[in-house]
Order: sequence, then structure tokens, then C-alpha cells
Amino acid sequence: MKKVMLIDDEESLHTAIKELLTSSGYAFCGARRGQEGLQMLKQEHPDLLLLDVMLPDLNGFDVCTKIREEGRRVPIIFLSAKGDIVDKSIGYKVGGDDYVTKPFDSAELLLHILAAIRRHEGNVSFQKNPHREDTFVLGDLELRFSEHEAYVKGQPAKLTSKEFDILATLAMNAGAVFTREQIYEKVWGEDVYRGRNSITVFVRKIREKIEENPSEPKYLLTVHRIGYKIPETIQES
Repeated sequence: MKKVMLIDDEESLHTAIKELLTSSGYAFCGARRGQEGLQMLKQEHPDLLLLDVMLPDLNGFDVCTKIREEGRRVPIIFLSAKGDIVDKSIGYKVGGDDYVTKPFDSAELLLHILAAIRRHEGNVSFQKNPHREDTFVLGDLELRFSEHEAYVKGQPAKLTSKEFDILATLAMNAGAVFTREQIYEKVWGEDVYRGRNSITVFVRKIREKIEENPSEPKYLLTVHRIGYKIPETIQES
């Protein structure tokens, strides 16, 4: 049985989500503050975390940052009220996987949860695949799939989970061009492409971490009017 954890300060939301999840075959646990949630996460080991952006102590972005700094790969879906002013790019930057806006439709939330868990399980399965090369090397860039880490000149690039997934998707298909829609479908596992600028934001952040000169990239290339690719070899200037 998969376990879903909620960190949110609304008592009524805990009641509603617990009822929804348990009736749908999930186990449930919940915390009402960020610090409490961080401790509970270590004890409960959930398969997915629903994380409110606006919390009484730490905000959701800070909680997510701490989780990723600890090396935890649990899928995280941010929850934000419709009226909240939220920069979603921050959430993705710190390692969030998805967003759901409150109030939400119960069926929609369940679909987001199922998709996030399946994506995570797919990534784990890929990392353990014995028939796949464990590393990808291009110039000074090295991707170690089993570690879910990228290195530049031997130093960790400190990519977020989604940043690594995007880079790994392109690296596994070096030379092939992916549209933004295809990247979104591969990494998020959804057919519907939401937020045209989100992939552009991710690409910019990745380049800042792996390229010597992000404005003149040699690893993560833009193919004009189509999308992005990682080349099979580096073109000498």
C-alpha cells in the first residue's frame, strides 16, 4: 500500500484528504507545520508528499529545499491556494515535482498523485536497469544515472531531481531533438503540456549549473523553433 503524507496547517484539509486517500487505497499521515513534517518524513517514509506552500513556520519551498539537501527523492506536489501569489518556477527549482491549486477536484488530485508515484517508480526502475550504461560522458560533463547526479570536471553540479531527469532524458537520446512538449511528457509523464515557459526555466537553470558560459552552451543546445538536444560530440570552435 502506497503512503501519502500531507504537510498543511488546515485541519479540514487533513480530514478531507485523509478520507479521500484511505478510500482510494492509500495509507495517510500528516503534519501541520514544516518542522514537524520534516521529522515525520524521516519516520514515515511516504511514497509521496503533498506540501502546502504557505505554512506557519517554514514555507513549503524551504521545507522542500531541506528535503532535497538531505538527499531524499520522495515526489513532492505543492499545494497552493488560488489567491496565493506563488512563483511556480521557485518550486521546481528547489526540487518540487508538481503543483495543485486549492480548492481542487478530488479526482484530479488522485490523478496527480498516481502520475507522480509512477514517474518516481519509473526513474528508480531505470536507475536499476542492468542492461543500461550507468554513465554518460561528454567533454567535462558526466551523468551517473544510478546516483541520479551530474558532475562537471568531477564536481557535483547539484541539479534538482527534475533538472537531472530532463538532462538524463536528453543524454539517453544524444543527438536527438526533443520539443518542449516531448520533454514534459517524458519527465512528468503527462500528455497535457502545462505552462509553456516551465521547460525554458528548467533549461536556463541547468545551463547555469553545467555550462562554462550559459549564454553559449555546448552541452544543452537549443535547436531553433524545435526544442533542445544534447549532442553526441562537442563541436570545436
